[in-house]
Amino acid sequence: MARFEIESLEGMHWVKVTLNDETVRVQRGAMSYMEGKIRMDLPLPTPREMLVSFFSVESMLRPRYRGTGELYLESSLGGFHALQVNDGETWIIEDGAYWASTEGIRLSFHREKVITSLWAGEGFLWFQTKVTGPGLVVLLAQGAVEEIALDNEELVVDGKYVLARTSGISLKIRRPGRGLLGFFHSGEFRGRAYKGTGRLLISTTPNWRLRICQSKDFADPLLASLD
Repeated sequence: MARFEIESLEGMHWVKVTLNDETVRVQRGAMSYMEGKIRMDLPLPTPREMLVSFFSVESMLRPRYRGTGELYLESSLGGFHALQVNDGETWIIEDGAYWASTEGIRLSFHREKVITSLWAGEGFLWFQTKVTGPGLVVLLAQGAVEEIALDNEELVVDGKYVLARTSGISLKIRRPGRGLLGFFHSGEFRGRAYKGTGRLLISTTPNWRLRICQSKDFADPLLASLD
């Protein structure tokens, strides 16, 4: 299996991919440079995937790199997280969080319910990347990533802090508190309620350099879709 290594220098982080006659898929535009006998091609999506891409911020036009050598991906002030997806396991990934994956990972789309999509401000159709194992997936994050397990429980989050969740966990948009007084005066108008049994990956605290840049109205372009 291709090896992913997360490297850093001067507060920046990036992913180094080592290939030994192997194949990886990478987010469109994510390559920095590559060394060795590696060739890139672009698998053509199915008509359904093309149609879904038209209505989604996510695209199935993700290049494939094959061969032997080293592939370096773009750097970010945020962080990256390598997720091991087990055989037959399915994860739903937040928009903009997918970064790369090994050959065994199958990419597809997950569509949220219309009412959830509307309340989340995503329009009538909200498609997210869905990955099925076995294999490794690299996620783009603001900072450190924590895994939370739910056992028929609920987790309410204010914002796009959950990077990925297993398919056994559903998402709804609702008020964090009860009553109109709390709604209007708490400052918390909508929360993302994740409920079910499974695992979630959450990143709530950005790296401090990214936080400083955000406070100066400067955004890391790789993380703009996660804001």
